[in-house]
Amino acid sequence: MNIYLKNITFKFPNNWLLFGINIRKSRTMMDRIDAMRVFTRVLERQSFTEAAEDLNIARSTVTDVVKKLEERIGVVLLERTTRRVSPTIDGEAFYQRCLSIIQEVEDAETAFSGAKPKGALRVDVHGTLARHFLISKLPHFLSKYPDIELYMSEGDRLSDAIREGIDCVIRVGNIKTEDLVSKQIALLDEVTVASPEYLSSFGTPTSVEDLSDHKMIGYRATGSSVSLPLEFVIDGKIQYFSPEVSIMVNAAETLVAAAREGLGIVQVPSYHIKRDLESGALTAILESIPPAPSPVSILYPRKRKYSTRVRVFIEWLEAAFLTS
Repeated sequence: MNIYLKNITFKFPNNWLLFGINIRKSRTMMDRIDAMRVFTRVLERQSFTEAAEDLNIARSTVTDVVKKLEERIGVVLLERTTRRVSPTIDGEAFYQRCLSIIQEVEDAETAFSGAKPKGALRVDVHGTLARHFLISKLPHFLSKYPDIELYMSEGDRLSDAIREGIDCVIRVGNIKTEDLVSKQIALLDEVTVASPEYLSSFGTPTSVEDLSDHKMIGYRATGSSVSLPLEFVIDGKIQYFSPEVSIMVNAAETLVAAAREGLGIVQVPSYHIKRDLESGALTAILESIPPAPSPVSILYPRKRKYSTRVRVFIEWLEAAFLTS
C-alpha cells in the first residue's frame, strides 16, 4: 500500500495492518496486566482508597479499573461493604492467578533487561528483630536495590500476613504452618541472663539444680496458654526447666525490661541484649550450658511463587546474618 503526500511516496509493507493489530494487542495485554496489579492491591489492602494511595492514582480510576475487569471476565471478584473489601471465591482464585502472572512478567523483564529488581516488597517481621538487628543493616540493602520500595510491618499472626498480601514473613523459632513455605536462613545464639540486683538478692546459680531457688520471667507466645520453659544444652541434649514464674509477659521488649528491673531470669537472643551486657544492666549466667540456638526462618505463601524482589531480599538477609 502506498500513501501519497505532497509528491512524496511512503511505501508500507503488505502486512502493516497485521503489525498495527499486534501493537494494539500488546497494549491491550499490558493494560490487562496493569489492571491485575490494581486488583491485587485493592484485595491486599481491602480498600479502594488505600490501594489508590499506594499506587498514586485516583480512587475513581481504581474503581473503574476493577469494574471493567469484572465486566470483561464476567464474574464478581470483590464484595464491597462500607467498611471493607473482601474477595469472592472467584476473586480469591483470580487473585492467585494474577500474582503468578505479574511475577512471571516482572521476572522476565528483570532477567532479559539485566535491570535490578524494582517495585513494592512487603515484609512482616517481629518488632524486636527489626529494631535490634534489621534496621541498622537496611541501608546496605536499599543502596544495592534503590528501586525496591520496602514496606516493613510488625505482626504476630501468620494468617494476617497472608490475608494482607505480605510477600514474606521473618520469624524466630520453630514455625510450622501448612499455608506457608518455611526456609531456615540462620541460627541465633541465645543467652541466659539476670540483673545484678536480682543476683544480689537470690544468688548466682552455678548449675541447673540451683534454679529451684530462683524465679524466671515467663514468656507466653500469642495463642499459647503456658509460658516457655528455660532450656539448656547439657551433654549434647536439650533439657528444660521451669522455675517459679514471677510475672508473665507476651512481648520480647517487655521480657527484657522486666529482667532489667530484677524480676527474674530470662533467655533471649544475644543480639537483643548486647548493650545491656556491655553496660552491666544484665549479667550472663550458666554460660557453660547455653540455651539451644533459635532458628530464623523466612516464610512465604505456599501457593504464591515469590518474585525476584523476594529472592534478592532472602539472599541479602542470609548474608547479613552470616556476617553478624
